[in-house]
Amino acid sequence: MRLEIVQVGEAVLRQAGKTLSPAEIVAPECQQLIELMRETMRNAPGVGLAAPQIGLSLQLAVIEDTGESEITERAPVPFHVIANPRLELGPEIVEFYEGCLSVEGFQALVPRSRSVRVHALNHKGEPVVIDASGWYARILQHEIDHLGGTLYIDRMRSRTFSTARNFARHWAGVPIPEVLARLETPETKSAT
Repeated sequence: MRLEIVQVGEAVLRQAGKTLSPAEIVAPECQQLIELMRETMRNAPGVGLAAPQIGLSLQLAVIEDTGESEITERAPVPFHVIANPRLELGPEIVEFYEGCLSVEGFQALVPRSRSVRVHALNHKGEPVVIDASGWYARILQHEIDHLGGTLYIDRMRSRTFSTARNFARHWAGVPIPEVLARLETPETKSAT
């Protein structure tokens, strides 16, 4: 059964989710929810799905990535769950395009930390520490933002916001510095 993914404008996407106790995480209802979220994420398809995206204001997200790319520092990440995450950001910022299952059909450049450390509970309600870099760090930041009521559109470079179709037509494969140079205005040049 695939769950409905709510779209930007739904109030639940702008709320901080409720934390879950270890007992709540291991309860059959939550374990079933995790399986439904996994199925929904895979069918979307996506690399992460947070509970607010299916209308539930909970500190719970599922993540799995099968892609690979040297350009985005992307490598496969096995399926896992994070609950009640706390995020520590690394100092280096990198920019790349992001999309979101709850902002369907759009993409934009988003600055994110290249590396992160996440303290969370796993699907068994056990504490875990995740050190991640590259695309995996971006996924974690994106999903953890959802748990606090933030969307990538709150962090994006607004001049790069584009439909997925126009991104494919005009910007796919263009190096990020060139994208930024081509989109600069006199006002943004004087600000740098």
